[in-house]
Formats: sequence, C-alpha cells, structure tokens
Amino acid sequence: MKLIEISKGILTNCMALKAGESFLVVADDAKRELGEALWEAGRQLGAEAMFVVMNQREKSGQEPPAAISEAMKRSDVVVCVTQHSLTHTKARKEAAANGTRLATMPAITEDMFLKGAITADYSQVKALTEKVTELLTRANTIRIEKEGKALTFSINGRNGVPSTGVYVNPGESGNLPSGEAYIAPVEGTAEGQIVVDGSIAGIGKIDSPLLLTVKDGRIVEAEGAEADRLLKTLGDGDGRLLGEFGIGTNDKARITGVVLEDEKVYGTIHVAFGSNNTFGGTIAAGVHIDLVVKAPDVYADDELIMKDGKLLV
Repeated sequence: MKLIEISKGILTNCMALKAGESFLVVADDAKRELGEALWEAGRQLGAEAMFVVMNQREKSGQEPPAAISEAMKRSDVVVCVTQHSLTHTKARKEAAANGTRLATMPAITEDMFLKGAITADYSQVKALTEKVTELLTRANTIRIEKEGKALTFSINGRNGVPSTGVYVNPGESGNLPSGEAYIAPVEGTAEGQIVVDGSIAGIGKIDSPLLLTVKDGRIVEAEGAEADRLLKTLGDGDGRLLGEFGIGTNDKARITGVVLEDEKVYGTIHVAFGSNNTFGGTIAAGVHIDLVVKAPDVYADDELIMKDGKLLV
C-alpha cells in the first residue's frame, strides 16, 4: 500500500497525471512488482491505466519491442520501470516527439522509492538543473580533473538537456528520480584520462578506481578491476565512443550502486559511452553505459565551475 501511495504522489507531482488520460506502465520481469504499484496508482487516480511486461533487455539503450514503442507514442503519460534503461532509445525519443510525458526508472529499487533522491524538493532541483543546463549550452569546452588526470572535449554547438524530475508539459521526458543536466560531447574531440570512482551502470558501486584513457573520442585503454567487464559490455564498435557528460543536481540522492540515483548525486559528474543520438549527438551504438565520478574539478571554457564536487554557479 505504501508503494501505491508514493506512486500516486509521483504521478501527481512529477507527471501531472489527470483522470481520463491514457497512462502506460512499461515493465520487465525484474521490475514487475514496482510496475504494478505504479499501474494501480494510476488507476486509482482515474487514468485509463495500462500495464505491459516485456522480456528484460540485455543492456541499457536496447530498444523495446515495436508494439510497445507504438503504445508509448499513443499514450498521454508513460513510465518505464525496467532493469535496463530505455532513456536513450528511439522509442523514448519518438514518444516524446509525439507529445507523450514520459519518465524512465531504470533499475529502480523499492528502497529508492522510499528514500533518497525521490524525496527531494523538486522545485529546487528544477531551478539548479536549469541553471546548469544553460551553462552547458553556452560553453564550448569542458575539462574534468581528478587525481592529476584530465579529460577534455568540445561541446560547441550542442545544447544542454535538463532532467528535472518534473514532466508536466507535452513532450517532456527524463528520469525519475532525477536531478541532472547533461549534454552530448562533440564526437571525436575527447582526449585524456579520467578516474572513475563512484559507480558504473550495470556493474554498481566500485571498490577500486577505474582509469580510462580516451583518444579521438574513443576509449583506447581501461585499467582497473572492472575494466574488462566494462569493455565487454561496450563492445568493440561505437559503444566505446564518449557520448555524454552530465552533472548531478539532487542533494538528496545517494550513491547506491544503481546509476539511476548515482548520477543525480550533487557533487558528482558522470560520463557515458555509447549512444547519444537521442539527445543531440550522432552515435547510435545500441548501448549506453554511465560512469559516475565523485568530487572532481570541472572547467567550462577554462573557468572553474565545480571544485571538489561543489558547484560554483
């Protein structure tokens, strides 16, 4: 019952779900129980609630079945509660373009429904997220520094994307819980090294740091306990290209090992490798893996905007 009541609050406050609207919950076997709670909440709110369960995808960024993609486009509100993320898929992009209000909850747990990022004041999260998004849109270059390593890349001509956790207008979409501003780096421009010490999507919290070396926008070397596992997931093709840079803006978020919450933590940044064609880039790799970095220094156009994880904007 508590999950249903919390789900009703989420659907009302974050999605503005109204009686009579068509509401679709997309789940897989791993998240069926949470999906049912969201569906029941929508039903109790008077929506035309529908619930569909698909086979679990193999990795984040993999498309759902065509029938589900079509249903997403034809619904007023969609929530995807699945083990692997549907955020960076053609299905999500096309549904939003068709006017659907859509939230993705990849790998969310019952604990995350009850605590942490979901409990944030989303008016504050929205305000900070939009401020950081504007900063990213204005900037031409980004440099991330940590432990004597630096990764630089161009974001010139790219627009920042706000994931505010509030999706109340037609076509708005993003994660729930949320709180991040992100952008697609210009493909092929990333150079240098980055120390990852938070978590990795699909792997979880990491006990020892991972050092990635990037040349011409592509991972050329990975060192650390999870290096081989990461590279195997990304594959040998475009999955190894830098596809995203993001900044966490949710002060209630925790590093839990589930990247949905981890990448929202205030004081962290994240980079992702693989697809970015759904938010302004050109990479369509069929995979998108986020890696979270704690307390870095970040420069935008050589101006320090984050010091040891603290935003200076």
